[in-house]
Amino acid sequence: MVARASTPTHEHLRSRLAFLFVATVVLDAIASVLVFIFERHANGTEITTLGDSLFWTSTQLLTVSSQLPNPISTPARVLDVFLQAYAISAVAILAGSFGAFFHRRGMERDPPEIRGGAQAGTGVDDT
Repeated sequence: MVARASTPTHEHLRSRLAFLFVATVVLDAIASVLVFIFERHANGTEITTLGDSLFWTSTQLLTVSSQLPNPISTPARVLDVFLQAYAISAVAILAGSFGAFFHRRGMERDPPEIRGGAQAGTGVDDT
């Protein structure tokens, strides 16, 4: 089961990663449209097409920023702050998910006496 990654621990990690990926793609699409609507007529903006908006939003979510300057309109700036907070949270969720995965795999792999649980012959129950 481990070699096929079909343990409950693997399935739990896979479901978390799939949810985070889908949520990020949906947020990227919605935010791209919103930034385009907010910025397309703002004076001095460089986000003038839906492609520019998608590129800018995607780079914000990837936490790498972009060559395009930040938005000019207030609603787009508020959305920018939200996108940056989401990106930082997504990275933290990824790190936590992998940390939990490795912890659970260690618990599954090691017998209770190695984990500091019940000692053989002591009558102490590990449950």
